[in-house]
Amino acid sequence: MPAQILDGKAIAQQTEAELSERVAQLKERSAGQTPMLATILVGGDPASATYVRMKQNACKRVGMASIAVEMSEETTTEELLAKIDELNSDPTCQGILLQHPMPSQIDERACFDSIVLDKDVDGVTCLGFGRMAMGEEAYGSATPQGIMRLLAAYDIPLQGKNAVVVGRSPILGKPMAMMLLNANATVTICHSRTENLPDIISRADIVVGAVGKPEFIKAHWIKDGAIVVDAGYHPGGVGDIELGPLHDRVAALTPVPGGVGPMTINTLILQSVEAGEKKLA
Repeated sequence: MPAQILDGKAIAQQTEAELSERVAQLKERSAGQTPMLATILVGGDPASATYVRMKQNACKRVGMASIAVEMSEETTTEELLAKIDELNSDPTCQGILLQHPMPSQIDERACFDSIVLDKDVDGVTCLGFGRMAMGEEAYGSATPQGIMRLLAAYDIPLQGKNAVVVGRSPILGKPMAMMLLNANATVTICHSRTENLPDIISRADIVVGAVGKPEFIKAHWIKDGAIVVDAGYHPGGVGDIELGPLHDRVAALTPVPGGVGPMTINTLILQSVEAGEKKLA
């Protein structure tokens, strides 16, 4: 039986329609105000600039406001911290996105952690991660939260399942593992240096590829009937998992592109709307 395709693009479009209604209702209740997301881009990385434009366009589609802050390649940590502090204090701004990666002279972690919790709509702060891991209120890191929303949209059972997350980044692998654990899955965190990785993956009911290497996870490592989530995207339109041979073997999979990617931006916008509802309603 062909694998069920977990269509992130379709779920994101459906959610955008719902968010447009929520933004319109909020605008009526708050004398014309709408949620506002501030995007900060440091330097001229073309891929980062494209991602920021995509996020700003998503804001427009749902009727949200956005402000684009562009800073030079020579920006210092102190200058960036000052700009974030300014946005933290701006009552018209309900969400802050600091685009990664940043130039090497910047202390990324210090800058991420300077974003106040209630404006951390991209889920990048240590405080937000800790609260999420403890089951407290916080905005989840956008990509893993988007994956959780996608799995929920297709009624994929998680409780008691053996999940393997391949990747340990602070904004994807680690929060993904905590979210699955909070959903009562049994979670193993692996990475590119894990020994006996094929054997570990072969026992997984759910495999999440988040290692950042094209087709690093081979199809024959994955058992029949598994749920396969590929959070990678690389030139040539491939992800972190060798998906081609899996379409007739696994229960469900996320396509690349069109699976996890659209859910990442959609989750950022959803959480920005939620932040606006808390402040403006």
